[in-house]
Amino acid sequence: MLSKAVRIDRHGGPEELKVVEVEVGEPGPGEIRIRHKAVGLNFIDTYQRTGLYPFQMPLQLGMEASGIVEAVGEGVTHLKAGDRAAYASQPPGAYCELRVMPAKCVCKLPDDISFETGAAMMLKGLTAQYLLKKTLPAEGLQPGDFVLFHAAAGGVGLIACQWAKALGLQLIGTAGSDAKCKLALAHGAAHAINYSTENFAARVKEITGGKGVKVVYDSVGKDTFEGSVDSLRPFGLLAIFGNGSGPVPPINLGLLASKGSLYVTRPTLFTHIATRESTQAMADDLFAVVRSGAVKIPIDQRYALADVQQAHRDLEARKTTGCTILTL
Repeated sequence: MLSKAVRIDRHGGPEELKVVEVEVGEPGPGEIRIRHKAVGLNFIDTYQRTGLYPFQMPLQLGMEASGIVEAVGEGVTHLKAGDRAAYASQPPGAYCELRVMPAKCVCKLPDDISFETGAAMMLKGLTAQYLLKKTLPAEGLQPGDFVLFHAAAGGVGLIACQWAKALGLQLIGTAGSDAKCKLALAHGAAHAINYSTENFAARVKEITGGKGVKVVYDSVGKDTFEGSVDSLRPFGLLAIFGNGSGPVPPINLGLLASKGSLYVTRPTLFTHIATRESTQAMADDLFAVVRSGAVKIPIDQRYALADVQQAHRDLEARKTTGCTILTL
């Protein structure tokens, strides 16, 4: 069977993304074949394209999608042909019409969640889930606590704003424009700071009465690291889960002592979804909060598969908000 797919033959800019035809075979043990209905676009895709996260070439990009299971391999019991399904998964390869892939991270998609929503929410929604539910400061998080979330108008950010509000947390969001700050507030952020015009660490101290926050969730990296550390209260946690502005340089551990016995972690989604059981439990939590209406998945951009180069340019130029999908 032939499938259109987006592939790169070398690391580089958006111009390296090529739509090609690939042969797709039968699923082996522990695998499924899935025909996609929609594909999610994520910042991690640009890291893989540029070589910040290096892969062997040629590389088919994409980490999340939704569709209909066409065939299942030996040993796969949680899915069958005809099931609606969605996933966020290694290895990359979601930018395509049809693929064979490991079944363990693929989940049945509830009938009342659309394919577009399924494709847009898996990687970003599961990321918000492990951050707010599992990546917690030593003292835990209780209703009323302040947390700082960078890039709050992005795909993960707008989900986190809503979910944090549902958990009773006071999320302080940062974004690079007044319009994006308004968007974060409209999605449940308690406060929003435009970090291109304000010193966000100083504003965080103001908002929290000089105390700082228990946890900072930071996907920006290099540009926000110093201010993130300065925003924390003693025993606070800095969770760096992305490198939008580049990786954080090596740090002197003495800094964590001088700022108040701080903690730093560099979590990834793929550690959290390493088993079928953990993937399903996290997905069930995500599906429940979406179906309850407490979290809505904002799809603000749609591109055809053929327009993937433009999609990457817009993502890197910070022109996108919320979630972005490739339509098939």
